[in-house]
Amino acid sequence: MRLSMATFVCLACLCSFGCGEVQEGQEETEAARHAAADVVPGSYEDWCGEHQVPESQCTRCNPELIAAFRATDDWCPEHGLPESQCLACNPDLKIARPPKPEAR
Repeated sequence: MRLSMATFVCLACLCSFGCGEVQEGQEETEAARHAAADVVPGSYEDWCGEHQVPESQCTRCNPELIAAFRATDDWCPEHGLPESQCLACNPDLKIARPPKPEAR
C-alpha cells in the first residue's frame, strides 16, 4: 500500500518531534541512529536508523502517529506496524532512504 502525499504531509505534521533526543547515559551513537527534531520530512536526514523507516513515520519511536495510520486503514494489527512498513506481511516491500543530497 502506498501513502499519498497528503497522508505523508499529515503524518509529518503530526510528528512534532523526532526521537533523536539522547537520554542521559546513552551513547552518542544512539543519537546518530535517529533524525533530529527539525529535519524536513521525506529528506535524507528524515531517517530512523534503528527501524529503517522515515523518522517522521516511525510509529515505534513516535507512538502518537499510530492513530493517523489507523485512520487511513494503513495498520497491521498482527505486528503493530503500519501495513506500508510491515515486512513480515509484505516481504517484497522496499523501504528506501532518500538519496543523500550532493554537496554544492
